[in-house]
Amino acid sequence: MNAAARVGLLRHGETTGTGFRGRGCDDPLTPEGERAMRAAFESSGEWDRVVCSPLQRCRLPAEGFARAAGIPVQCDPRLQELHFGDWEGKTAEALMQTDAEALGRFWEDPFGYPPPNGEDLGSFRDRVLAGWEQSVVATADRVLVVTHAGVIRLLRAHQEGWPLEKLLSIEVPLASLHVVEPSQRAGMPS
Repeated sequence: MNAAARVGLLRHGETTGTGFRGRGCDDPLTPEGERAMRAAFESSGEWDRVVCSPLQRCRLPAEGFARAAGIPVQCDPRLQELHFGDWEGKTAEALMQTDAEALGRFWEDPFGYPPPNGEDLGSFRDRVLAGWEQSVVATADRVLVVTHAGVIRLLRAHQEGWPLEKLLSIEVPLASLHVVEPSQRAGMPS
């Protein structure tokens, strides 16, 4: 990476769905979610290309951003959110009634206690980091990545040297932009 290279990690905006929205849910953005993403993009600076999750809450705005800027866009399925298994589409409040113990273990240690029938964080980490290395940082340019909260948490932990067990403590609001410099990688979390 050269000194001018940078990566922006943009989380999708508000969607029409509720509850855990992993790669098993493909909800569209609300009008407010679209507006918030457009505002984040317009104030984010210049980009050479866009890479995104193929889920419509990321892909559709990413395609619009790329078209407006006249830059290429690439969808990479490795940049999709964690698969929440049995929890897909269920709210934390509902799970507190039916699966409180498992939910509490996940919140305390998401690496050690994945959602039932969901993706474990080791597999998630390997998948996302492969997409990061091959689709995002393989070239020395300015890349906007339009993706999900879990992916952004994982990539920030990777860049900042955080342990995976602390992922949920990294704040990633809807339509938020996180700029990282891949050349300053702190090391791989374990």
